[in-house]
Amino acid sequence: MWVGADIFKEGHDQLAARVLYMAPGDAGWRSAPMRYDYDADRWFGAFVADRVGRWTFNVEAWTDAFVTWRSEFTRKLEAGQDVASELLEAAQLVRAAARSAKAAPARASLQLTARVLEDRRDVSIERKVQRALDEDLQALMAEYYKPGDVSRSRAERVITVDRERAACAAWYELFPRSQTEPSLDGQVRHATFADAAARLPRVAGMGFDVVYLPPIHPIGHTHRKGKNNSLVAEPDDVGSPWAIGNEDGGHTAVDPRLGTLEDFDDFVRAATDLGMDVALDFALQCSPDHPWVREHPEWFFVRPDGSIKYAENPPKKYQDIYPINFWCTDREALWNACRDIVLFWVGHGVTTFRVDNPHTKPFSFWEWLIGHVQREHPEVIFLAEAFTRPKRMKHLAKLGFTQSYTYFTWKNSSWDIREYLNELVHSPTVEYFRGNLFANTPDILTEYLATGGRPAFRIRLMLAATLLPLYGIYSGFELCEHEPVRAGSEEYVDSEKYQLRPRRWDAPGNIADDVAFANQLRAQHAVLREYGNLAFCASENPAILCYLRGGDRPGERGVPVRVAQARLDELNAAAGAAGEEAGVAPSDAGGDDEPLLFVVTTDPHHVQETMVHVPLAALGLDSQADYTVRDLVTGARYTWRGERNYVRLDPAVQVAHVLSFAR
Repeated sequence: MWVGADIFKEGHDQLAARVLYMAPGDAGWRSAPMRYDYDADRWFGAFVADRVGRWTFNVEAWTDAFVTWRSEFTRKLEAGQDVASELLEAAQLVRAAARSAKAAPARASLQLTARVLEDRRDVSIERKVQRALDEDLQALMAEYYKPGDVSRSRAERVITVDRERAACAAWYELFPRSQTEPSLDGQVRHATFADAAARLPRVAGMGFDVVYLPPIHPIGHTHRKGKNNSLVAEPDDVGSPWAIGNEDGGHTAVDPRLGTLEDFDDFVRAATDLGMDVALDFALQCSPDHPWVREHPEWFFVRPDGSIKYAENPPKKYQDIYPINFWCTDREALWNACRDIVLFWVGHGVTTFRVDNPHTKPFSFWEWLIGHVQREHPEVIFLAEAFTRPKRMKHLAKLGFTQSYTYFTWKNSSWDIREYLNELVHSPTVEYFRGNLFANTPDILTEYLATGGRPAFRIRLMLAATLLPLYGIYSGFELCEHEPVRAGSEEYVDSEKYQLRPRRWDAPGNIADDVAFANQLRAQHAVLREYGNLAFCASENPAILCYLRGGDRPGERGVPVRVAQARLDELNAAAGAAGEEAGVAPSDAGGDDEPLLFVVTTDPHHVQETMVHVPLAALGLDSQADYTVRDLVTGARYTWRGERNYVRLDPAVQVAHVLSFAR
């Protein structure tokens, strides 16, 4: 964790500074030194934040009296001036340090030094000067001299350290109720958690880290939606999982057709055994049949006639859902009940939650809930499904959301992608907003996917999986499902939100192998697990996007390279002495950390050619020498020379080159 600060005072005194930091569970402050960088006119320090949870840090600075004295003393010596008085000044400083030294050897050394510097008869001036300038004396003074003007920054800062899957994970969304085989007679059976668990090896085999389930709770009967969002449901219609609650329970119950809580626990264990986390949808809304409606009608919006208001987004009406009134008179009990839902599922092994429409609930509520949950369970991850205005999305991240959906879903041109991803990784946004690049969702079938055919799905998969360490797809993506309910709509025909949707996963034209390849790349190459190492490169054809992951780059977000390297050397040296490996390098998850160059077409319909500009300096390549590139997609090798090199992509055959370099 790098900390920078502007520190100055009047006059010519030398300053010193340190970072104070406190890890989760610590009772007191620890510290790390800060160094001044002349060119930047700024101080920098770093500490290793190696524990999940909330860390507090601050900056202290003071006048370094001994270094100030030493600087003036050296200049007078060089000018041939008398320094007798200056040596007496040093003796006073050294005696003050001796009084603060608790270790007997250090105290004795400082006391002896003071006597040497004060001696007017038996000690030569040369010996005094030598002792005054000894490096070991400077080290003792730095440790034991207590300055009288220590100043601390007014506000303590807090950072949240998350577990690895908060920053790097591939998500797969599936509806448990659809996980049966398609029926030849048209009769579709409602699947169970056991059926869904049987699908998990296929998901894990494609390389996913998180399996995300839409709401698994009992579904309301009143105003239940029918197939394709029709207002009248047939007797066999299963309804929308987001219409939560009926006589079987609410947000802490499971739909009996899926099984029992014990069956859900078995599902979580099966996912864990395969190395995957289970994420649950956290949707704070209720069907008219939810127990809360009967037990706490004051928790909802009550009309003057006594009826409860259903959800609306005119002209859309959601008669099967009641929104919650978070500012009701009984809001303390309501907020506690909402928090207890999360804690309930944490008790059943769920540590990741995809939060439905958080921007429609009070921001102060989320700050309170996330803070409370993560104080007890710092491993819990919250993904914000907030497709709203940028400032709202960013504010939710500042309040504590671990991840957020992004506008990437609609960014299809190379210009749009470059502009948006640069905002995510090369602006102050990167300090608090962690984007998850979902390629599609049950609500979003973009025009690009609807009209681009199989190549469009392969293109969006490659971009989502390799631009950032977090991405996701909704099941059916690997089958290239692309039929909207009507032309121009982003809703799928026969949407799984309203009906069972069993699939044939081996259907012709599926891109499951592409998915597995993309996730394998992410697992094998450490550069794809970092968030801030994306750099776009020039392409002379705007239909082709070129970007580098990894490679040499300046210091960490404004930290001068020389400062960063000096601190890294210190940390590694200290850790080496302890027989461990440490540092501030981004990832220690293993794998090849060599940079990769991606060349991806954004045109799913036509062959595209271009000259790409290889960033030779960032790759450590000689501009005058030949070098070999290997395409990890096909295994082909090419000999290139210089910056400009030719590429061709036919989306019907290959949508991307993934290039590694032989230096």
